[in-house]
Amino acid sequence: MPAQDATARFSSRVEEYVRYRPSYPRQVLGLLQNKCGLTSDSVIADVASGTGIFTRLLLENGNCVFGVEPNPEMRRAGEKYLASYARFTSVAGSAEATTLPDLSVDLVSAAQAAHWFDRAQARREFVRVLKPGGWMVLIWNERETDSTPFLRDYEKLLLTYGTDYKEVRHERTTDEIAGFFAPLPFQSAVLEMRQDCDYAALEGRLLSSSYIPAFGHPSYEAMLRELREIFDAHQNNGQVVLTYATRVYYGQIT
Repeated sequence: MPAQDATARFSSRVEEYVRYRPSYPRQVLGLLQNKCGLTSDSVIADVASGTGIFTRLLLENGNCVFGVEPNPEMRRAGEKYLASYARFTSVAGSAEATTLPDLSVDLVSAAQAAHWFDRAQARREFVRVLKPGGWMVLIWNERETDSTPFLRDYEKLLLTYGTDYKEVRHERTTDEIAGFFAPLPFQSAVLEMRQDCDYAALEGRLLSSSYIPAFGHPSYEAMLRELREIFDAHQNNGQVVLTYATRVYYGQIT
């Protein structure tokens, strides 16, 4: 998919993205400290930073972070969300053209985003902006699809109503991670994460996905009726649980 098309997919979903997308386990920071030499002094380019969900974890670690985001609506939401962090700089750029200076950052991160990049162009750009010995870190919250009856029913709903769910889901692309790092090696880790949702949060999480019919689509109302039925069938004390495997891939590319 052209990068421009991918950038625009979330323009109408910013509000749901801000309110209902899950964060990432804080253990990611410990992993990066132990494996990539991350310290509070590290300068980071968080590429395709979106509304700032992962960026915030880095800022809370004390880092100076350039949030590089091509989508204007997402970028403005991130600026609002992170306005209290003095070490945050919002950048109108993309993975393929960050606009950052040569050799300017210690680490490049991309959370829930690298499957949208032009891999070859993004890699060249990351090599350009990274200092010698710099690290690249790619992260995805990969939602589990069949570990509970609720998750199986939720997955069936996505397969039924998703406009291009099977084509764009990032789990299809993580098998190609090596191409971002080649010819150098990389390492990986898997962390556990969960998101407890009442019905409003579950609906918002669904509607934050770019492959889901939006309001006005012929399938929109039927999809939400089925979502409500799934929630009612599986809720416990008004909650259902989305579980994730947070997959972290990291390596030096310079």
